[in-house]
Amino acid sequence: MPRYTCSLITLLLLGLAGCATVGGRPQSSDDTTEVGTASFYARKFHGRTTASGVRYDPAKMLAAHRTLPFGTRVRVTNLGNHRSVVVTVVDRGPYRRGRVIDLSRGAARELGFVREGLATVRLEVLEP
Repeated sequence: MPRYTCSLITLLLLGLAGCATVGGRPQSSDDTTEVGTASFYARKFHGRTTASGVRYDPAKMLAAHRTLPFGTRVRVTNLGNHRSVVVTVVDRGPYRRGRVIDLSRGAARELGFVREGLATVRLEVLEP
């Protein structure tokens, strides 16, 4: 293979590796909490495979977060009623602007916002 082609391929691969994200931390002042809007998965996702390979079960305490590593446990507190649950990150999302986490229907029920559909919440990372 010509030297130019090898160099080009190497630069391309390094560039792609630099853009890859495997996980991360929430953005906040102390890096372990985040405040924002939560939503929950629609019924049509029941039984589908999440990004981590776990099958989505609306009764389990599961969540989607854009950057936290899969398996991270997060305490989610509804700031409107101070109820909280602990969920495990198994998926990526939410993809709507302004939302920080998507929860399973069971988690949303425990937090008391199934009827409203959205809630202002605080996330506290329990395990990286």
